[in-house]
Amino acid sequence: MTLHRPAGSLADDGHPIGLTPADAGWERVALRVVAVRPGEVVTVRTGGFEAFVLPLSGGCAVDAAHGGGTERFELAGRESVFTRVSDFAYVGRDSELRLSTRDGAEVALPMARCERALPPRYGPAEDVPVEVRGAGGATRQVTNFGVPGAWDHADRLMACELITPDGNWSSYPPHKHDDTCDVVNEEVYYFRVAGRDQVTPSREGFALHRTYTDDGAIDEDVVVRDGDVFLVPRGYHGPCVAAPGYPLYYLNVLAGPGPERSMAFCDDPAHGWVRDTWRDRDRDPRCPVTTADGRRG
Repeated sequence: MTLHRPAGSLADDGHPIGLTPADAGWERVALRVVAVRPGEVVTVRTGGFEAFVLPLSGGCAVDAAHGGGTERFELAGRESVFTRVSDFAYVGRDSELRLSTRDGAEVALPMARCERALPPRYGPAEDVPVEVRGAGGATRQVTNFGVPGAWDHADRLMACELITPDGNWSSYPPHKHDDTCDVVNEEVYYFRVAGRDQVTPSREGFALHRTYTDDGAIDEDVVVRDGDVFLVPRGYHGPCVAAPGYPLYYLNVLAGPGPERSMAFCDDPAHGWVRDTWRDRDRDPRCPVTTADGRRG
């Protein structure tokens, strides 16, 4: 199985990404990224999947038909993933979405195959928890818009965003969510890399990503660029390293077969000790990078 999917390799009917569980070789997690051009309407049927509707750039209207009714959400969105925490919407399985925009938008649809059909709901940017993790060169921002405890209106789906300032490490220490840990989750990393202006996504920059297993069956060290996807079916993942000059964003999408949504993890015991060193180190003052009101500094 090819775990690293470069930008363009998952394009679907003119849209940037159409990743299905069959494409990934697993059971639940999917990801679509759709381009909505000014004045057009993009229709998405969720089928057996629940989804978040997350603007990556621009804003859009979401008309979600579910259970005989339709709800409409106006998502203000943002200029880019590096400028602001975005509002979003949740839509349940067996829904039909109509996405429309006046000025154009790129919209991510993190998805998970699920059992329960839940009604649509709006998530305001102002209510999204923004967390700073790590210290020193391992400082990063975690935007917990769709994780348990912050967003419980979901059956299986979990998602969050991370911003790693240029030169920093994230997803560190390496950790896993699989059958030797408390939970089993499939996970997608969807990367965006800012160019030299620190805001506009660009293929000019790059980052590094590592995923591996104890038995050596997976041992991947890859260069990732803007728009790339990496699949984590099992094993330790991390670090993600932002090259100097190029801030790194990634969207994590997770789901598993367990009775409860959980993002519990286990550190690689060879590196977990690093967490203890953070107590005596300052955090990078660039984090948090963004809030619901925009960029900081």
